[in-house]
Amino acid sequence: MNWSHKKVLVTGAGGFIGSHLCEALVELGASVTAFVRYNGRDNWGNLEALSPDKRANLEVLCGNVEDSRFVDGAVQGKDVVFHLAALIGIPYSYVAPGSYVRTNIEGTLNVLEAARRWSTERVVHTSTSETYGTAIYAPIDEQHPLQAQSPYSATKIAADKLCESYARSFDVPVSIIRPFNTFGPRQSARAIIPCVISQALVEKRIRIGAMTPVRDLNYVKDTVRGFLRVAEEPRTIGQVVNIGRGEGITIGDLGDRILKLLGVELPIEQEAERMRPEKSEVLKLICDNTRARQWLDWSPQYTLDAGLTETINFVRETLASFRTSKYAQ
Repeated sequence: MNWSHKKVLVTGAGGFIGSHLCEALVELGASVTAFVRYNGRDNWGNLEALSPDKRANLEVLCGNVEDSRFVDGAVQGKDVVFHLAALIGIPYSYVAPGSYVRTNIEGTLNVLEAARRWSTERVVHTSTSETYGTAIYAPIDEQHPLQAQSPYSATKIAADKLCESYARSFDVPVSIIRPFNTFGPRQSARAIIPCVISQALVEKRIRIGAMTPVRDLNYVKDTVRGFLRVAEEPRTIGQVVNIGRGEGITIGDLGDRILKLLGVELPIEQEAERMRPEKSEVLKLICDNTRARQWLDWSPQYTLDAGLTETINFVRETLASFRTSKYAQ
């Protein structure tokens, strides 16, 4: 796909991955509308971190994906829609599951209905490896059963299935990208990597949740390349594509690795309030990225240590924005 002058809408543009995707699209010459959640402070979230010249090339639209009429207007006239808007914090989904239903399911329905009405060329919907739950087998391919082990993952499964149904029922050209754990600059402290880094730079001990779960960690620039390739490849329509490194590491070993890169020695402790309910914890996620390699010619370009080093540098530079003494849900 020649992205130059393509009219692109990115929902969830103020989020972690969304801001990096907007940045990449601007660099490719696309005409980008960045849909961010309305707030009274006129804050654009992570888009504020973009350089002034890149921000100047964005049309920023403040609204809410739960508003069907607003979403319809945002989608009108767009060639490609990347749908990333979602509530993603798993701990908060135990507290406010209804919010996740409205944003993750109804918000996705609004995007699909608008794309159907305006005959959008391509929609890329963002799923999550959490939809797989604890691995029945590993590595996990796209045929692995879906298991709702948190209210968050339940709403993402529902949204994915809505996308599949719209592709089959109405020929909406929607593709589903299923990233495994993405990390990098601009990620919030509720995620494990910035959580550990920020604590290590300020505190005398590291407090985390369960140490034994295994995660497949992919650097954000590699994930963004996956988004672009999914949008470009016709075979992805109506299909799911996993994006991940294909390598697992336990949370405990990840903490040790971060401390080693920082050159510090600190105790790593489990903290009860950071633990998921036992049956809700996802114990093992390792990506089978065969489809991405074969269909998209995609493979990760960043090593884990290279990505961690860039993330460490970012956290150092923005440390004042992290509240290390408080657990971020």
